[in-house]
Amino acid sequence: VGTADPPGRPGADRHIAALVLARGGSKGIPLKNIKMLAGVPLIGWVLRAAVDSEMFDSVWVSTDHDEIEKVAKSWGAKVHRRSPQVSRDSSSSLETIQEFVQLNPEVDVICHIQATSPCLHPFHIKEALEMILLEGFDSVFSVVRRHQFRWEEVKKGTGKLTRPFNLDPVNRPRRQDWSGELCENGSFYFGTRELIKSEGCLQGRKVCYYEMLPEYSVDIDVDIDWPVAEQRVLRYGYFGRVTPEVVQLMFCNVSGCLTEGRIFLSVIGEEMVSVNTRDITGIRMLQKEDVEVLLLASREDPITKSLCEKLAKNTGCEVMEVGEEPLNDLKQVVEQKKLEWKDVAYMGNDKADVNCLNLAGLSAVPADAPVVAINAAKYTCHKVGGMGAVREFAEHILLQKHKAKSQMKQDRIDNSSF
Repeated sequence: VGTADPPGRPGADRHIAALVLARGGSKGIPLKNIKMLAGVPLIGWVLRAAVDSEMFDSVWVSTDHDEIEKVAKSWGAKVHRRSPQVSRDSSSSLETIQEFVQLNPEVDVICHIQATSPCLHPFHIKEALEMILLEGFDSVFSVVRRHQFRWEEVKKGTGKLTRPFNLDPVNRPRRQDWSGELCENGSFYFGTRELIKSEGCLQGRKVCYYEMLPEYSVDIDVDIDWPVAEQRVLRYGYFGRVTPEVVQLMFCNVSGCLTEGRIFLSVIGEEMVSVNTRDITGIRMLQKEDVEVLLLASREDPITKSLCEKLAKNTGCEVMEVGEEPLNDLKQVVEQKKLEWKDVAYMGNDKADVNCLNLAGLSAVPADAPVVAINAAKYTCHKVGGMGAVREFAEHILLQKHKAKSQMKQDRIDNSSF
């Protein structure tokens, strides 16, 4: 993320910085901020949205942990290595933000984005930030509309009676007759440097809220929320600028993706490897949706080459031998098929795959891939190589494709109404 003014952004004379706080000592979920959620590290979701919004001169992650720093940098963020004084369990977010402001005097507007809000989209950021840049607000924070009746808490043994806070029980409204209440959803808090330094807060002076729809208001606080949040993210999360439905070709490295890395020896000394039927089904699912699958085998691996020949007969996939740097061979294929890399999905499992993982519109690695490959991939499978990872990635590709088609259909309906 560079320091040049983002193209076409209002307020180009002011330095706008995104700041994600990601302390390593989370008490609820260990290293929660980099735990995989729907194939992406938790902070990766908000960093992707921040970078793609093109509203920031710089995007930062504030952390005290080496692993979080590595992940942050791999997603294009700079790192504010916070001091021990603001890394304690008792330290507040505001104290860390104030330290950041002190160390970065060039920053005029600080956009504190919570790592625990994985359904944040670039348009949320853009619309909220324009309230400061175009409408002159000093602070903007995100809210969601809730329809919940609240009652006063009563401690046992006090003899007190509870009472309603926001309704008249005699005239209890129907949901459709009540507009509800606005509650902070914790996605973001934007404020000017002057507000933070002089008032010591992120909500003050000329303050405004930005309302987000409930489907985008996901806040992960406890581990039990993780499976629920994962399903919400798969449906409402932001997956990047590339339209997933354009994926027409998938490259799949056989070794480590379709196989589990083990070699079996028969009693007569024959070497054998196994392939999971779920993964073969995944390949066929893609083919049924007109996604061509091309299997990759290393020129230096005779066992994989032999397996690929059998897989080619079984699945109808073309097999291609690649060298130590697969990109050198595959870029010619992409050009010959008159595609761009955004039209390509790639599945690999090691350092040699990093360049292709970075380039492909959709990319994935099995759960047991090395860190260098995980950091380059856009999706990390729950399954390990040879045990359903290819099937899982195939389902992810098709989910994004169907999601994009639904969005295009909705856009056509919206456009036809004008």
